Amino acid sequence: MDRAVLMNDAPAPHGAGAFLRAPDGRHLLGLEGLPREALVRLLESAAHYRERLRTPRWTSDELKGVAICNAFFEDSTRTRVSFELAEQRLGAIHTTFTASGSSLSKGESMLDTLRVLTAMRVSLVVVRHRSAGSPAFLARHLETGVINAGDGEHEHPTQGLLDLLTLSDAWDGRFEGRRLAIVGDIAHSRVARSAIFGLTTLGAAVTIAGPPTLIPAEAETLGCAVAGSVEEAMRGADGVMALRLQRERMESGLLASVGEYAKGWGIDRERVALMRPGAPVLHPGPMNRGVEIAPDVADGGESRVFRQVENGLAVRCAVLARCASALTEVS
Repeated sequence: MDRAVLMNDAPAPHGAGAFLRAPDGRHLLGLEGLPREALVRLLESAAHYRERLRTPRWTSDELKGVAICNAFFEDSTRTRVSFELAEQRLGAIHTTFTASGSSLSKGESMLDTLRVLTAMRVSLVVVRHRSAGSPAFLARHLETGVINAGDGEHEHPTQGLLDLLTLSDAWDGRFEGRRLAIVGDIAHSRVARSAIFGLTTLGAAVTIAGPPTLIPAEAETLGCAVAGSVEEAMRGADGVMALRLQRERMESGLLASVGEYAKGWGIDRERVALMRPGAPVLHPGPMNRGVEIAPDVADGGESRVFRQVENGLAVRCAVLARCASALTEVS
């Protein structure tokens, strides 16, 4: 089965890391199957860019003349804005379009729309789409590099990388022997999948927990353990990631109520105390305070939520630079 042609709304099957096996480094389509050495290089590059970005008004002409199109077929704030800022900081020519108001509303296919844009000498396309496999499909049919900014319930690789960078800071760069608890809506979370793939590749263990209706049937095949309660998952953990309830992707009836979810699965102060001292708390955002995470935890000393946002800009600089460099090698 050629997984790259999957264009429906179902989650990509386990093993969709085959999307990564592109002929060159122009693309970043997922973290599953990405070698440890490649992950480490990206994290080192991101840490380097982070230091440069902390310099007031820092800009570069590293990507001068490189044209980049941000093609967002789904709503986004953090990911879209950080890609745009990364492109600006690196000196690229960039543009962003969203599905609403584009020729897609006139019946044009996604592929033809992107072919039109690449005919304008666009070199890299950053794609977010509700269908798993869409970036991989485009990578097979376009000459440009393709970066996955989130595809359905498959992966969100740059979010995975920024989470890894945040944890690397908290764990002094050592992943071996560490364990992260991921709590919440695992079934609909591309963020969880990228985190699991990246963490296990680097030698960390992952325990997931959530309402049974929000745990995917293939959970244990992802390389993680499944806990029966949030307390079980967090007890002795080296960190926790709370996931947003993705109600826009849910079928009705998967949750009794938001209040019941907060009581049974929300990350509160008492549950944080079950982890190892100093264990970080992550959330990919946007946060539903008082539901997935208590306000005093979101704003507490263990929270790395806004550090994740800072790291996202650095990670996207590193990914853009890597893919643009590969384009030069191909040409």
